[in-house]
Amino acid sequence: MAARTSSRKYQDVLCFVFLILICLCKGQDSPLSSMEKKEQEVIYSVIEGLVGKWWNGSYLYPDPCGWTPIQGVSCEQYDDGFWYVTAVNLGQVFDNSLICNHDAQFPEQLFNLKHLKVFSLSSCFLSPNKYPVKLPISNWEKLSNSLESLTLRSNPGLVGTIPSTIGCLRKLQSLVLLENGLTGELPSSIGNLVKLRQLVLAGNDLVGEVPVNYGRFSELLIFDASRNNLSGALPSTMKFLNSLLKLDLSNNMLRGELPRKLGRLKNLTLLDVSHNKLRGGLAGTLEELVSLKDLVLSNNPIGGDLLGIRWENFQNIETLDLSNIGLGGSVPESMSQMKKLRFLDLSKNNISGSLSKSLENLPCLRALHVNGNNLTGILDFSERFYSKIGRRFAAWNNANLCYVTKPTTQMPYGVKPCVQEITISEGVPTVKINEGYYEDSFVVASLGSSSYVFYELWWVFIVNGILNVFLWNMSF
Repeated sequence: MAARTSSRKYQDVLCFVFLILICLCKGQDSPLSSMEKKEQEVIYSVIEGLVGKWWNGSYLYPDPCGWTPIQGVSCEQYDDGFWYVTAVNLGQVFDNSLICNHDAQFPEQLFNLKHLKVFSLSSCFLSPNKYPVKLPISNWEKLSNSLESLTLRSNPGLVGTIPSTIGCLRKLQSLVLLENGLTGELPSSIGNLVKLRQLVLAGNDLVGEVPVNYGRFSELLIFDASRNNLSGALPSTMKFLNSLLKLDLSNNMLRGELPRKLGRLKNLTLLDVSHNKLRGGLAGTLEELVSLKDLVLSNNPIGGDLLGIRWENFQNIETLDLSNIGLGGSVPESMSQMKKLRFLDLSKNNISGSLSKSLENLPCLRALHVNGNNLTGILDFSERFYSKIGRRFAAWNNANLCYVTKPTTQMPYGVKPCVQEITISEGVPTVKINEGYYEDSFVVASLGSSSYVFYELWWVFIVNGILNVFLWNMSF
């Protein structure tokens, strides 16, 4: 019986080993490890050109799409049964990414990866003087049927112009050329990439105008061309970017007015055109941007005032920065109806009049900047408001603005306290709050020193009593 059991176990072990051998043998011809030799050689060449000659792909990664995958390289199996490279992400992208060599070059072999969908290089070309690299002018058409995302980020050594041939990448959905050393004008051919959902060209040295045909991006969600040297006016065709969520053209040299039809962008949540040379006042069409969360127009000579816009329509806005845009007039009461507003900056303008106490009713407000204007009158916000905002309430450099203090009130930084002027008229003391300091007053007691006010009032009554007694004795 024991011998029969032992034999049975022996047979089971042999069957198990036999099955493993079958799986291993099949694995040699299985699609998991099946990759065209040419495709393998191309991906090795691409990585070696970026990482360095020391990198030996055939030794380190004999099966790039199978048992020994390369960091940053992804593959997919196609109908012919072979696996092909579909994504290459090199440089400082992920924690375990392959890092580019100091003398890395743009890999021309890349265009032979016929199923490539995603290509990303980060911090690969770092020296514009010793090792400048330019984008290839030709061969982009080889990727026209596959490439969906092209990202070149933080490469100051990537110089020269954006090749117009990039416009042939008809399947491209994301084009990110961020913080490189690119120069020249925006290619109008990019307007042919009608499937784009993200276009980021920020942080380069691009010049010229935004091409008119960039209004053809009906599916575009993000357009960021900030921190360049773009000039001219914003094209009116931008009104056709119906899907746009974020538009950032800040830190350029754009001129003219905000397009009147900008209000058609009903889905826009961020509009940042700060640090340009825009004029023409605040367009009334802005109030039609009902989805806006962040509106930043600061540092433009826009001019005008705040009264022409119904601010109560901005029920989703959280950040409103209108600093240093040449505004005049007063602050309208309707600004206190933006219930989600967290940050309001009206600093460095020519705004006059008083600041409404109703602003403290904004439930989400955490920062209020009105410094550097011509505001007058008395700040009479509650103690709760001052304690909630603290130093984030900026109201200095308003010469005729003062605040009323209370025993526990936190003083608004840089604003003088309103003062009391106490005079004696026919033996009856009168107290009056004035806006500012009056050194020629008979007795001046600052409310900022509230602990002394009671003492000083008693002193006035004592002096008044002594004078009355003295005058009464003199009459006899």
